[in-house]
Amino acid sequence: MADFDFPGGIHPPGRKALSAGAPLAQAPLPRQVILPMTQHLGLAAEPLVIPGQRVRTGEVIARAQGMISAPVHASITGIVSAIEERPVPHPSAAVGETRALCIVIDADYADEGFGELEQKDEGFGELERKDEGFGELEQKDDWLRMPPLDWRASDDDTLIERLHESGVVGLGGAGFPTAVKARVRQRHEIDTLILNAAECEPYITADDLALRHYSADILEGARLFARLTGAKRVVIGIEDNKPEAIEALNQALRHESSAEDVPFELKILPTRYPSGGEKQLVQLLTGREVPSRGLPAEVGVLCHNPGTLLAALRSVRDGEPLISRIVTLTGEALERPGNVEARLGTPLHELLRLAGLQAERLSRLIQGGPMMGFTLESDAVPLIKTSNCLIAATAEELPPVPREQPCIRCGACEAACPASLLPQQLYWFAKGGEHAKAELFNLFDCIECGACAYVCPSHIPLVQYYRASKGEIRAREQEARKAERARHRFEFRQARLAREEAEKQARRQARRQRPQAPPSTDDSVPAAHARPAPASDVDRSAQVRKLKIAQAAARAAVKKAEKNLARTSEAGQSDAAELDDLETQLATARENLQATEARLAALQGHDQDQARNSGKSEETPSS
Repeated sequence: MADFDFPGGIHPPGRKALSAGAPLAQAPLPRQVILPMTQHLGLAAEPLVIPGQRVRTGEVIARAQGMISAPVHASITGIVSAIEERPVPHPSAAVGETRALCIVIDADYADEGFGELEQKDEGFGELERKDEGFGELEQKDDWLRMPPLDWRASDDDTLIERLHESGVVGLGGAGFPTAVKARVRQRHEIDTLILNAAECEPYITADDLALRHYSADILEGARLFARLTGAKRVVIGIEDNKPEAIEALNQALRHESSAEDVPFELKILPTRYPSGGEKQLVQLLTGREVPSRGLPAEVGVLCHNPGTLLAALRSVRDGEPLISRIVTLTGEALERPGNVEARLGTPLHELLRLAGLQAERLSRLIQGGPMMGFTLESDAVPLIKTSNCLIAATAEELPPVPREQPCIRCGACEAACPASLLPQQLYWFAKGGEHAKAELFNLFDCIECGACAYVCPSHIPLVQYYRASKGEIRAREQEARKAERARHRFEFRQARLAREEAEKQARRQARRQRPQAPPSTDDSVPAAHARPAPASDVDRSAQVRKLKIAQAAARAAVKKAEKNLARTSEAGQSDAAELDDLETQLATARENLQATEARLAALQGHDQDQARNSGKSEETPSS
C-alpha cells in the first residue's frame, strides 16, 4: 500500500469492466493511414516523402525539427497518396475542427500476402477473409527495422539517439519526446523512477492489458530508463482495481534476475481519482511534494507509463519505431468493447466498426476518459500516438450536463481538489476576467482533472473556465513574445555578423604573420608607410581577460537557454510558437558563444605567432 497520501480526490464510477474482460487483440492492418505531423509535444515534423512515393513499414517519412520534436514513420507499406491538411483529434476540436498537415498512405499489399477480412461475432479473436475493408497480415509485414541494440552494452548517447530516431513519445499524456526526457540527468539528479500504472481515469484499460501481456518487457523498459536516468530504484504504483495486472507484475518480479542492481517496489494504491496524476502519484509513493509550477525531476523523481516503457524497449531491443499503440475501445454503443493494438494513422471509424459500433445508439464519441478527455465531432480522424481510449457513449450512459446554475459557495470543489487550490476563487477570477489574480492563486498548478466540476452541485464547467483563463494568459504572453522574438532574431543576426567578422579578422591576422621581406634600412622610408607599433602587452592581456569573461558569460547564457527550453517543454503546456522562440534564443546564445570564442582564438593565435617570431629573432645571431 501507499505510505503517503494526497489531498482531495473523488470516486467516480470506474466502468472498466466493459473493456477489461476481453483479451488484448491485434487490429487488422488498415487500407489507408493518415499520419499527422503533430502527434507529439513541440514542433511539427517535416515531411521527407512526396506523393506517389512507395514507403515501407517503419520507414522515416517525416523528420523532427528542433530540439523538442519527434520523427514520424510509415505505419503500413504502401504509396503516399497525399500530403495535405486533414482533421485531427485535438482538445480544441470541441469548439471547431482542428486540422494539421498529414501524410496519407494507401496500402500496397499486392505481393506481400495481404488479404481482406471481416470481424466475426466471436469478438476480436477470430477473423476471416471477406471484402470488408481491413487488410490481414500473413507473417509478411514488409518492415524496415533498425539494427537491434543491447541496452546493457550500449552507451547512453547511442540509446538516447535510438529513442529519438524511433519517434518514441509519452503514450500516457501530452506526447513529450521520450529522448528529451531521457536526458534529464543532465539537469537533475534522479534517484527514483516511477512506473505509473495507476490508470485512474474511468473506462481506460490500455495500461492494464499491456501489463497483463507484456509485464516482463515493461519491467525491462523500466530498467533501461533507470540506467539512462541514474535512478537507484524503481517504484511501481498501481490501483487495486487491476488484480490480473498485479498478478502479472508479481510473477515478472519473481523471475527478475538477482544480478540486477536496481531494486523494484510494487505499491498497490486504493482506487481514487486522480491518483495517476503525476504530482499526486509522486506524493503518494515518495512523500515528496512537487513545487508550484515545478516538475517531478526537481525532487529527484521521473515518471513513465507502461506503454511508453514498452515502446522504448521495442525501439532499442527490436529496432522497431513507434508505429502502433494499444487503445481501449469502450462504451455501451459498442457490441464488442475491448483493447486492440492498432497501427497509428488508422481511421477511428475502422476501429469502431471492428468493435461493433451501433451508430443509432451513439450519443458522444470521446477520446481519452470522461474526466480529462474531449469530444470528437467526427470519427474520420486518425489514431495518433496519444490516443489511449475511444468511448462510444450512449445518452443514458453519459447524459448531457445539466444547465449551469449560480455558484452557492458550498466548498465541495475545494475539498475535492487534489492540488490544494481554491477552485471557487479561481472560478470568480476567471469569470470576471481577472486573469492576473487567477495566476497569483496558482491557476497553472491546476491539472484540469475535473474533480471540482464532478462534485459541483451547480454543474458549473469549472475546468472550461480555467482553460479559458490559461488561454488568455498565454495569449497575452504570446503577444509579448512576438516583440521578444523579433529582438532575439535581430540579436541572432548581429551575433552571426560578429562571428563572421571575427573569423575575417583571424584570417587577416594569419596573413599578416606570413614571412615578409626584411625591413629596409633606408632612412628615407616615409613615416606614413611605417607599420604601427604593436599594442602593449598590458593592453593585449586586458583584451584576453575581457574576452574570457565574455566567453564564460556566453557559456552561461547557452546553459540557461537550454534549461529554459527543456523546462518549458517538459511542463507540457507550451505551444509551437513559444518553443520556436526559445530555440531562437538558444541559437542566439550559441552564436554569441561562437563569436566570442572566435575573437578569443584570433587574439591568442596572434600572441602565439608573435611569441614564436620573437623567439626566432632572438635565436638569429647578429651580424
